Amino acid sequence: MAEENPKAKKVAKQATAKKASAQKVSAKKAVAQKVASKKASAKKAVTKKSAAPKGASKKNTSGYGMGSVDIVMSVDQVAKEAASIAASAPTVPELDKLAKNDAFLTIDNLRAGYGKMEILHDFTLKVGSGQSLCLIGPNGAGKSTVLHSIFGFTNIFSGSISINGKDVTNLTPSQKLSEAGIAYILQDKSVFPGMTVEENLLMGGFLKNKPAEAKIAAERVFDKYTRLADRRDKPAGVLSGGERRLLEISRALVMDPSVLLVDEPSIGLEPRFIDMVFEILDDLQRRDGKTIVMVEQNAKKGLEFADLGYVLVSGETAIADEGTKLLKNPDVGRLFLGG
Repeated sequence: MAEENPKAKKVAKQATAKKASAQKVSAKKAVAQKVASKKASAKKAVTKKSAAPKGASKKNTSGYGMGSVDIVMSVDQVAKEAASIAASAPTVPELDKLAKNDAFLTIDNLRAGYGKMEILHDFTLKVGSGQSLCLIGPNGAGKSTVLHSIFGFTNIFSGSISINGKDVTNLTPSQKLSEAGIAYILQDKSVFPGMTVEENLLMGGFLKNKPAEAKIAAERVFDKYTRLADRRDKPAGVLSGGERRLLEISRALVMDPSVLLVDEPSIGLEPRFIDMVFEILDDLQRRDGKTIVMVEQNAKKGLEFADLGYVLVSGETAIADEGTKLLKNPDVGRLFLGG
């Protein structure tokens, strides 16, 4: 048989390669068209769902366990709508009335923030002795800044903070704790896991004049909370989430403060531990007469607990009322309670 012409062989090979390349391009186009078709169908389905007629059933998204929402609102939307209701902000006499005209903790026209940035604008707060106040509002509203300002963690540009008539505005955090009786309970993970429960408690009395005084105060805490007493020699790292939060609260009690600043008491906890923590705070308020100011991410839980509630928007108080009344406020429910 005659040997195949090399030139013809080369041409045939090029033709085959060109055909394979064309098939590959055609396959890619087919895949791209299929993906585009799927996206178009999905978009059409979403549009159709959004344009459902009135009366059609909708799948609701749960909020904070109170009611439900038909529309999921972004943080910016919440802040914008919350700002729209701030026109009828409470007056100072109204805040005084909520504090039963006998404020124990008072903030007057406070302008405060971090560095040169002002977060709180002419902010006023009134809480009576033995009352509890929950601060709620959108992210960035200044809730934690209120706690930080009371305890001395911010720059104060103007205004004042007083406890029982005593000006404490310019005291350091250590002085706020030892002289003014203000304790700050941080968010989760503030215990020292490698230290024992007892050692953690004693750390709360570091400002006591004598170590023996801290020891006596720690024993009072153990008498009050047997759950901690049973674990006094155990490393704090082995405690459950609820027990760690109890330890954090108890450590603040060693200095016997009159005011507790509580930052996100429920954060990171299972529901059963959340109930336990709020029961502890309720006991401290009702039985021990502590004045409590808290920031709580679970607005429903916080308002159920607190005597008073302030809704903050952009560093100012938009709404203030009794906690139970704020739970029934339609604007508060729609924006912060999920229903």
